[in-house]
Amino acid sequence: MSDPLRALRPWESPEVTSWGRLPMNALDRRPGALSLDGDWRFQLLPAPDAPAHGVRSSQRVPGAWTVQGTDDLPQYTNFAMPWGEFPPASPAANPTGVYEREVDVPAEWAGRRIVLQVGAAGSVLLVHVDGRPVGVSKDSHLAAEFDLSGVVRPGGRAVLRLTVVKWSDASHLEDQDQWWHAGITRPVLLYATDPLRLADVTVRTRRDGTLRVDCQVRDAGGALPAGWYVTGELDGHLLTQDAEFERFKEEDGRVSDFLGEARLSTVVADARPWTTETPALYPLTVRLHRADGSVADTSHHRVGFRDVEIRGRDLLLNGERVYIRGVNRHDFHPLTGRTVSYEDMRADLVTLKRFGFNAIRTAHYPNDPSLLDLADELGFYVVDEANIEAHDHAHEIADDPRYLAAFVDRVSRMVLRDKNHPCVIIWSLGNESDYGANHDAAAGWVRRHDPTRPLQYEGAAKLDWAGPTVASDIACPMYAPLEDCVAHALSGRQTKPLIQCEYSHAMGNSNGTLADHWEAIESTPGLQGGFIWEFWDHGILQRVSDGRPAGRDGAGLYDHGVTAPGHRWAYGGDFGEAIHDGAFVADGVVFPDRTPKPVMFEHREIAAPVRLAYAGGELRVTNHQHFRGLEWLAAEWLLSLADGGTRTAPAELPRVPAGGSAVVPMPFTLPEEGGEAWLTLRVTTAGEEAWTPRGTEVCVPQVRLRAAARMTSATLPGPPVEVDEAGLLVHPLLTAAPVLSLWRTPTDNDELGGMALRWRAWRLDAPEREVLDVRRESAGVTVVAGYATLAGTVRHEQVFTRVGGGIRIEETAELPEGLADVPRVGSVFETVAGLDVLEWYGQGPWESYPDRSAGAPVGHHSLTVDELFTPYLRPQESGGRHGVRRFTLSAPDATGLTVTLDEPRQVSVTRYRAGDLAAATHHDELVARPGCVVHLDAAHRGLGTASCGPDTSPGHLVRAGTHRWSWTLRML
Repeated sequence: MSDPLRALRPWESPEVTSWGRLPMNALDRRPGALSLDGDWRFQLLPAPDAPAHGVRSSQRVPGAWTVQGTDDLPQYTNFAMPWGEFPPASPAANPTGVYEREVDVPAEWAGRRIVLQVGAAGSVLLVHVDGRPVGVSKDSHLAAEFDLSGVVRPGGRAVLRLTVVKWSDASHLEDQDQWWHAGITRPVLLYATDPLRLADVTVRTRRDGTLRVDCQVRDAGGALPAGWYVTGELDGHLLTQDAEFERFKEEDGRVSDFLGEARLSTVVADARPWTTETPALYPLTVRLHRADGSVADTSHHRVGFRDVEIRGRDLLLNGERVYIRGVNRHDFHPLTGRTVSYEDMRADLVTLKRFGFNAIRTAHYPNDPSLLDLADELGFYVVDEANIEAHDHAHEIADDPRYLAAFVDRVSRMVLRDKNHPCVIIWSLGNESDYGANHDAAAGWVRRHDPTRPLQYEGAAKLDWAGPTVASDIACPMYAPLEDCVAHALSGRQTKPLIQCEYSHAMGNSNGTLADHWEAIESTPGLQGGFIWEFWDHGILQRVSDGRPAGRDGAGLYDHGVTAPGHRWAYGGDFGEAIHDGAFVADGVVFPDRTPKPVMFEHREIAAPVRLAYAGGELRVTNHQHFRGLEWLAAEWLLSLADGGTRTAPAELPRVPAGGSAVVPMPFTLPEEGGEAWLTLRVTTAGEEAWTPRGTEVCVPQVRLRAAARMTSATLPGPPVEVDEAGLLVHPLLTAAPVLSLWRTPTDNDELGGMALRWRAWRLDAPEREVLDVRRESAGVTVVAGYATLAGTVRHEQVFTRVGGGIRIEETAELPEGLADVPRVGSVFETVAGLDVLEWYGQGPWESYPDRSAGAPVGHHSLTVDELFTPYLRPQESGGRHGVRRFTLSAPDATGLTVTLDEPRQVSVTRYRAGDLAAATHHDELVARPGCVVHLDAAHRGLGTASCGPDTSPGHLVRAGTHRWSWTLRML
């Protein structure tokens, strides 16, 4: 084998992390660079040792070949490796992509240093120019740079070949919960510098306006020329050379002809601190000068003045204890896999900002560098996480000295790249890789290089949240039970901030008890927040006809979480993978097209910057921010009366500082009539924000001014209620009479938490109904039925009575002790076709459930029946509305039915029976029924997060015993 790079066999050598690769730095060389993005010639080989063949296609760079028409398709695993070899081995069948293109090197680069930058390639990159070996790099999520000065000629043309090997020893360190892809997934560029150049710039600030800039200088010739110097300018203000630093270098003997160092500093009077609420940035320009004063190199940065520290058990930003309202985020796109454009990243952050998030954990690798630029600008705290997850073989790898260099390399390169971003407040050593000497080595490097930020790693703290460990300044558990977190904070043993790195798993219809978490966090010193898992549902748009990814041509074939006919959202197993983890990849707070799931509205209200309280006739507004006043917000009042619609009035927010509150006058005189009354403050942006236009809704806090009076309907004489021989109600608008329902289509939490298995074993999905008694009396009809399950028989009684304009149904269900935890107890019936609009008074307008309803205000709402349905990637229980008092289902001609409930209940109206949803694996398999399937629940089980985390709280379980509910059915 003549190729020295292939002879090196880097795909099977964990000790080899690079060859010929330049050191990482914090300089942004993208401005002025020559982009090499576009179509490249491409061959996909079966293994890195396989000979090249004559058949060539093309591939778009950046982009993964797994979503660009090759036979090597995406594969999803959560933690199991997709092949059986043990570390550091990789499989013999190892797809290897060979990319080639010609590069015209600008003639004006003569005499300059020429550098190739490959933004990301995984998992091993080999670089050749005109057949000559240049270098090797590992790490699928950081850029690799190579000096091409000696192998290309300015004004000439060179053939650049990038070989990407999919599997390697490094794959065992990249075993994250995401799709396995391969290719060149971030931009490729060529840039030139003067031989005398800035090698690195380190910016450090304090909230008091103190600025320090440390510069490193190198020369391509080796020895530095005499007389060079560095200047700096911050927002028009000149920085000064640090004379003390120069003297220290001389006294310490650190003067080097090879690597020069200089320090600039200043103090900016009245500097505006950087926070997520007020992300003030200042432009910094650093110039390297030759002895004659001419500029050899320039570097531009955006500076944010802020402090990060841990004091006791509190994480402080600028001296303030801040809540971390975070989400975990992958680089993901439903068409292009790991390749994400600047516009898409900005849209990600805008969406998060609009729903109250202020923090991102870059799960589980350094995200695209543009994401950090945007986080600086828009205002997010970032936990920057190294590309280390050895999930399947964590215990072996954490202490394996063969992987020591890889651990330190990946952590240190992340820190060197991202250290100047004010948004980065915490470094993370990676994820789910046990804990060993390799972590301590990497932690030691970080603490020496950057003492200004804390360090976290869940694996180092999981056995003892209060224990002293080298590798974690923060107790950052995963999915810890809420009661355990509270108990730890109250134990007197807590020594570190407790901020869960993952705490609420957003798989399918999920995120129950989110409000409970935040009630505990905000009321318990020592608890400071956490990161929801995760931002995206990782559904890949798939053509049903051939089972392949739609690729870039799929743009425009999806909207609001729904795909166009002939397409669907693919998850694990949909590309023919033998080893996969199914829909576990669909666990985000947004759908693959970034449409917010209902949980986003829940989070928005939990994170609301404005709180509303009403007690003793006093109305109080509180500013729940950490740093900012309320001047950036506008508002209006809405009064919702059960019997009188909605009234509005302008609102003037009080001028109170962060954390302050004020009593405000009642905006309405409450009428004596009208029943239950709710007051809502609709808060919007008063002007243009960097992340949203004027008038964007920010939150809708709400208080109840008057409770509902219990409504009764008098029994009326008239024809008896008609029931058939089976004891079922006969009604002209119903195609299926109301019967007892104990079953819901299992959610992902129900399935993976084991509840659905138990419910099926009890036969709750198909209990046998037996009529025990039918009593016809002058006042109505009483029907008693038994529903046989394998855990006992449920006695169900229905009393049908004529009331004003309709029928009152009073129901009782007696659940035996064997049914200790069921999904629901209530009624289900089906309507005739044509009833397409639901209007209701209750919580809404978006989907809500008993343990996920804080974000759904009470009011008068209206949606089409189709709009009520939430298309979670795997069909499941969906579309419920909590706290419904009454509703109307109507046709275009205003005919239909009205249901009034005895008290606020859980209601769902869909086009699908529970069995329809349970039988489907994807939405393209569903066939909507012409009528409506209506559930009225006396009790409905909470959602919880048991697919990966705690189940719902005990108070949201549906227990055995007697359940009673009543409702009135009227025709319009």
